[in-house]
Amino acid sequence: MSGQGSSGNVIAAVCSFFIPGLGQLVQGRPIMALIHFCLAGLLWLILLGWIIHLWSILDAAWYKP
Repeated sequence: MSGQGSSGNVIAAVCSFFIPGLGQLVQGRPIMALIHFCLAGLLWLILLGWIIHLWSILDAAWYKP
């Protein structure tokens, strides 16, 4: 994965669209993936998980190694 807009980042963003943190895991960032997954899970309990879910998608799409 070479950077923003690369096919790897697009795939990671699509993965994060379905499960928050999955895109970060695909990119090889397990700690950040766990943070996104746990925060989204906790915040979905009070109906604000969409914020973290969106952050997860954008973080995966804009990641520069």
